[in-house]
Amino acid sequence: MDQSVAIQETLAEGEYCIIAVQGALCEGESRQSRLLGLVRYRPEHGGQEHALFLYTHRRMAVTGDDVSLDQIVPISRDFALEEVSLDGEVYFLGSDVTVQLDTAELSLVFQLPFGSHTRTFLQEVARACPGARSRSPSRPRRAAGTQPRAPGPGALELAEAGGSSFDESRPDGKGLLVDQSSWGQDKPENLLPRQNKSKSDITDMVRSSTITVSDKAHILSMQKFGLRDTIVKSHLMQKEKDYTYIQNFRFFVGTYNVNGQSPKECLQPWLSHGIQAPDVYCVGFQELDLSKEAFFFHDTPKEEEWFKAVSEGLHPDAKYAKVKLIRLVGIMLLLYVKQEHAAYISEVEAETVGTGIMGRMGNKGGVAIRFQFHNTSICVVNSHLAAHTEEYERRNQDYKDICSRMQFRQVDPSLPPLTISKHDVILWLGDLNYRIEELDVEKVKKLIEEKAFQTLYANDQLRAQVAAKAVFEGFNEGELTFQPTYKYDTGSDDWDTSDKCRAPAWCDRVLWKGKNITQLSYQSHMALKTSDHKPVSSVFDIGVRVVNEELYRKTLEEIVRSLDKMENDSIPSVSLSKREFCFQNVKYMQLQIESFTIRNGQVPCQFEFINKPDEESYCKQWLSANPSRGFLLPDSAIEIELELFVNKTTATKLNSGEDKIEDILVLHLDRGKDYFLSVSGNYLPSCFGSPIHTLCYMKEPILDLPLESIRELTLMQLQTEDDGSQLERPMDIPKELLMMVDYLYRNAIQQEDLFQQPGLRLEFEHIRDCLDTGMIDTLSASNHSIAEALLLFLESLPEPVICYSVYHDCLECSGNLTASKQVIATLPACHRNVFIYLMAFLQELLKNSAKNHLDGNILASIFGSLLLRNPAGHQKLEVAEKKKAQEFIHQFLCNSP
Repeated sequence: MDQSVAIQETLAEGEYCIIAVQGALCEGESRQSRLLGLVRYRPEHGGQEHALFLYTHRRMAVTGDDVSLDQIVPISRDFALEEVSLDGEVYFLGSDVTVQLDTAELSLVFQLPFGSHTRTFLQEVARACPGARSRSPSRPRRAAGTQPRAPGPGALELAEAGGSSFDESRPDGKGLLVDQSSWGQDKPENLLPRQNKSKSDITDMVRSSTITVSDKAHILSMQKFGLRDTIVKSHLMQKEKDYTYIQNFRFFVGTYNVNGQSPKECLQPWLSHGIQAPDVYCVGFQELDLSKEAFFFHDTPKEEEWFKAVSEGLHPDAKYAKVKLIRLVGIMLLLYVKQEHAAYISEVEAETVGTGIMGRMGNKGGVAIRFQFHNTSICVVNSHLAAHTEEYERRNQDYKDICSRMQFRQVDPSLPPLTISKHDVILWLGDLNYRIEELDVEKVKKLIEEKAFQTLYANDQLRAQVAAKAVFEGFNEGELTFQPTYKYDTGSDDWDTSDKCRAPAWCDRVLWKGKNITQLSYQSHMALKTSDHKPVSSVFDIGVRVVNEELYRKTLEEIVRSLDKMENDSIPSVSLSKREFCFQNVKYMQLQIESFTIRNGQVPCQFEFINKPDEESYCKQWLSANPSRGFLLPDSAIEIELELFVNKTTATKLNSGEDKIEDILVLHLDRGKDYFLSVSGNYLPSCFGSPIHTLCYMKEPILDLPLESIRELTLMQLQTEDDGSQLERPMDIPKELLMMVDYLYRNAIQQEDLFQQPGLRLEFEHIRDCLDTGMIDTLSASNHSIAEALLLFLESLPEPVICYSVYHDCLECSGNLTASKQVIATLPACHRNVFIYLMAFLQELLKNSAKNHLDGNILASIFGSLLLRNPAGHQKLEVAEKKKAQEFIHQFLCNSP
């Protein structure tokens, strides 16, 4: 996910976030997550200035609400950013990049994730610093904490030749103070990190790693080499078997749901007892921290506690280096390798996907690390899927969401992102939460005592869902020869004795997909009693493709010779299976896909959808092409999917008729001609994306109204409802809102986890159709799906319930109930009625908090960002303002509005 978008929403006019990277601020042994954004400002007197903006943030930094500005570091003449080594840090190819930022006033150390994105970030920072030059090849890295030399040339030390107009203070929380200082004109064109190491053995590791195909492929993908080397790369991939051989490496894969506990016991019985030292460790945790702070925000001290416990529990017969740590709230994944394999790890990327409410909350979801080991691509996924026995369909949906939304950047930025399935080896671990069904608790326990695991397994939900090809198609799992790993009384081996008395289940699983994989063991570890789960481990021998250097050189020479015979001036030509696409009856948040095939002729070609004149994108916002660019060998073909998806950003204009499902795409061939594709269709108007006052005037379902009536009501200005027009008197609140709230009031007033657990996508589509057609009698959906539909409805409103015009007034009077009521009284009648109605409903929920476990803080946090949104073009909330917004809503929850 591009987190620079979230930063951009916090910036003032004239400021632009060029690129952002997520890293960790290192202070002693402490690690605190930070988002670093490189921001450019163009002052009125001309030129441009730069600064690094440092933010605290949530892991899922989707909007400006998710980040909070910590400090601004101007890129001035005393600015330096240099690669360093931490005390005791073992460097290997693929490890995180440690950099030290120095100015006259401060010195900070950050760890940035290894990968193409960090490299691009450092290059952009280098370009922002005039006067920077490449470091001499003989210069070693310096240790963190040592005094930096005077500003001058350096590989990652970036010196500024002129003054800076950035200042760390920002008037009114935004805007950059500018002066008339000038900048130097020299700009470094290319500055690559990690060119030199201080230790000879590390240097040897890096030097030897340059023989791997993955590194050569990386070099060939650099833009300066162009089409010819892209062809070489493609042919090398096709002929991989000619110059590689299979070598087995030992992988340990472990998963542990720790139930929010801190480590209380040694982890060696799980991680290293009774096995040979693995070559690779993949260790996953779930429910690392169950606190509300971890749920709504990112940082937790338990990350460091469990990282330390794992590091101390690794096999004592080998030395290991950490490749990567990735965490989403309570879901954490750690990857270690033996130090001698470090040189053969490359292209490390990590991503997260939250599948909680509205697809953003990270209490459920997945984290993944992908990397290249020698010449084999490997993806490790750790997931925590939806809970409760009856929710297997939601677990299936979580799995599919993780698969579809987990995307990794490639070394070559022109290539589309990699998905989980695009790897040679996939290792999937975690608390998958599938239960044993159709057997009562006592029957399950009796079968466990008899060790009748096959009888139990016959009733395992995951087995049934895999057999039905609903999830994990093509994956394998070893035989379950150990007793279920959930649920135990904490600190014991006794089954759950709480009031809920959960039935035992194999929640914690390890699956795999790929060739040349042999599972050596699959077991639980009863010795660990910290949690109500038992940890699980699986040990594999995995065949990895290793490069034979001599055969590689011969293959490369053959490819180059064959390319020399090709005519360089040939013009590429392709045929398209289809050029006209019609999307019928497009609905709000319901994906439609049309596909076509590009078949290439005899000349290799690169294709790309390009922007039309005076347009900022190659297509309209509701449309995308996947992939939007690519490369084709002679006589090859590729399928392109056109995906149409209407969301809150595009729905309003489609409702009003200001936009239509019409577009022209231009498919461009490098050194060839352009092809034009026509897109057409019709959109079914929806209450989602319609203004409140518009819906109040719609006494009939929106799909029963003529399109012209919908257009007129949608374009009607808010204030016209009170201007004495001839329109009929509107309803007090939209009937669609009334339907959803009434349903929840009648059926979900005591529902546990309401507004915190996501619904099912198919049920949302059913709810939307019922609201748009007025067929409320046919509404049949889970409470969680109705609740999420209500949140999505509020989020889709083009003008929020509390109008933009009174946003600042609300913040100013937060904590003063009388003044707050006066502000609400100034709202247009329909908005005021909706606010009062929603507050009354939420108060009813709080009256039943003993059953639904909701509290005012949770509801204020969830509804605060939906009802009280800051105006478009204004700075997003900092932490203090965010709290004011939540406090404004909270005071109404505790008092009558």
